[in-house]
Amino acid sequence: MNLFLTLKGWQIFGLLFGLPMVFQVLSSFMSFSIWSPADMIIIPLITLVLMALFCSWLYTLGISLYEKLPGDIPMSLTMFRICGSIPVLYTIFLVCLGIYNFLFSNIEVSFNVILMAIIIPLHLLSMFCLFYCIYFIAKALNSVELNRIVTFADFAGDFFLIWFFPVGIWIIQPRINRLFINHHSEK
Repeated sequence: MNLFLTLKGWQIFGLLFGLPMVFQVLSSFMSFSIWSPADMIIIPLITLVLMALFCSWLYTLGISLYEKLPGDIPMSLTMFRICGSIPVLYTIFLVCLGIYNFLFSNIEVSFNVILMAIIIPLHLLSMFCLFYCIYFIAKALNSVELNRIVTFADFAGDFFLIWFFPVGIWIIQPRINRLFINHHSEK
């Protein structure tokens, strides 16, 4: 996973933004033709792989930045790990639910109120967890760079850059590279 720490901004951009765009374009071409059952299984699986790449990037940044934190900065790695796993589990749940619904349902679109009562809170929880992971990474990055406890005002810009990652990757990833390429060359 340390690969994410040394990849250039354009490489991360290609993995996390370019690759999904290619799949989106391909799936839009597929929508003009008749969808095969294989397409209805492959597309959710591709979604799962792309989400796994994004969450792996976030997880790698969070764990690696936490290891570089000065000792007097209190941050909970356990909370980060829990919040990092919830969006992945939620995505797996949705993909499995979609595939199950496709394979075993004779109704094209089934709307189940009970299922929606489960999905909506899980979706909100997943969003909260992603925001927490972004918050953790932005705070850790600035704490490592400034070598002190930081306030939200110190890292708010980085929080939004990571949140809007297609743009933020070009600014955040070179800083990550400087931190970890220097770290690897010192060993």
